[in-house]
This record gives sequence, C-alpha cells and structure tokens, in this order.
Amino acid sequence: MKILFFTGKGGVGKSTMAAASAWQLSQKFRVLLISLDPAHNVGDIFNVPVKEEKTRFTDTLFLSEVNLQKLAKEYLRREIDVLSGTYKYLTALNLDNYFNVLKYSPGIEEYALLTSIDRTVRSATEFDYIVFDTPPTGLTLRFLALPKVTLTWIDRLVKIRREILEKRYTIHRIRGTLSSEETVLDYKEEDDNIMKRLSELTKNYKYLDGILHGDDCSVAVVFNPDILSLRESERLIEGLNDLGLPLRLFINNKITDANEEMASYVETKMKAMAKDIPIERIRLAKPLLDGRTNPLYEVSERVIPDAWQ
Repeated sequence: MKILFFTGKGGVGKSTMAAASAWQLSQKFRVLLISLDPAHNVGDIFNVPVKEEKTRFTDTLFLSEVNLQKLAKEYLRREIDVLSGTYKYLTALNLDNYFNVLKYSPGIEEYALLTSIDRTVRSATEFDYIVFDTPPTGLTLRFLALPKVTLTWIDRLVKIRREILEKRYTIHRIRGTLSSEETVLDYKEEDDNIMKRLSELTKNYKYLDGILHGDDCSVAVVFNPDILSLRESERLIEGLNDLGLPLRLFINNKITDANEEMASYVETKMKAMAKDIPIERIRLAKPLLDGRTNPLYEVSERVIPDAWQ
C-alpha cells in the first residue's frame, strides 16, 4: 500500500489535485481519498455527500472526510479516561469539568489527525493507495512532526519513570518485607502501568514514524505561480527537509498565458531548494473558468507521474 500526502498553502488547489490524482490512480488501482482539511472540498469536487465513513464513488475509488472537531473530542476523551484509570487520585479533580477547555489545548488537533492517519493506515489494507488531502502548511507540518517529537518525549518520560521506580525500590528496601536472601519487591517494571503505557505509545509511534519515512510514502507540494505561494512553499520544503519526510513531487497549479513568466520564476526558486524533485504543470483550463465542465476530469490524466504508479 502506498500513501500520498498533498499539501501546500490554502487556496492553491491541493484538494483538486488530490482528487484528480486519486481519480487517475483509481483507473488502475483501488484508492481511498481522505480529506484531513477542516475546509472539506472532496464532496463538492465529486458532487456527492461524503462523511467519515468510506463513501463508494466507483468500484475502485472511495472517499472520506475527517470531522476534526469530533476526532479531537474523541482523542481527548480517550486520553482523559487513560489518565483517570492510571492515576486514581485524578478522579478527585473531576477532569470532565475541564473537558470544554481542554479540547482547545495546543496539540490536540495535531494528535487527533495523527490518530486518524494511524487508524486509516492500519485498517484500510484493502486499498493500493491512500491519498490524503491535508490542511494548510502549519498544521500539516506539526502533525507530521509529532511521531518523532513524541518519541523524544516518551524516551525522556521513560527515564524519569525509571528514576521514580528506583526511588520506590530504595524506600521499599528501607521499609519493605525482607526474606532470608534479599528484599522482596512488591512490583516489577514490566508490571508498572505507566511503563506499560509508555511502551505501548513507543511501539505505536515508531510504527507510524516508519510509515511516514518509508519508501511507500510520498509528499506532493502544490503551489501557484505567485510570490505568496512561493514563500509558503519554501517554508514547507524547509520543514519537510528538517523532518526528513519524503518530498517527491511539485505541482505548479493554475498556470495561464498571463502568468507563464512568473510560473517559470517560481519553479526556478523551488528547484533551487529541491533540484531532484520533478515538477508537474497544470494549466488553468477554460472549463474551470466558465463552469461548463468538471475540471477534475480535465486534469486527471496528467497529475500523477508514471513513476508513482
């Protein structure tokens, strides 16, 4: 199974490019297209109602739109339940009273999106391709960075927890039960609920980090021939490089005769940052301007390069 992320500045047409690519790939493969962008456009592009459950568009193309607010609430509820179950004394704080505030905490949306990606990758094994239409640059970079960032924090938390357990061991030696040979411990590290949880999280995030950095994952950056789009794309390229994520395609979208010179200028700047990445040019076709034809089908045969198929 291959995974494709389409990202870029808001309004550059990444939803249309993701949809066109999914449509193109579905001519040969089974494809699931998922919108992670809160401003969902997938249903409008295909002119069908799309919800969280997979919507069958053709025999080989299925669509889904993630409800980010609902997902964030579910993620927070799940983590609160874990905390309450692990730290019994927190029940006295009644975390439910703080739920409406906690759902706005920094990082909740990013972790919720990552949870959705993880769940999809693990469960949608019947598909050859999963195509993700992502939110604008900032949110996308944050949730793609989370596996590696989280693993760093978990590693530190494991060390802290081991220090706590060692101190408990020391106290137990002073006050604990003695046998003829040594102090009898009341616990083992593998029986500690916190260590179990940290071990589980480490396994999950290593798996997801491996997926994101694997050969079967690709990131496509969509941009327009204008300076604002160029600046946003430069930040995105820098972020992807910092994270070591597999940038594999540029899509220069909405090209016209009037902006041809600017399109070449932007491409030159982009190639200076990532010279080996191919660029696909998509012209702003007349059907997109007068509405006579669905532009999806106008570009669907030439978005995805042959190397991706």
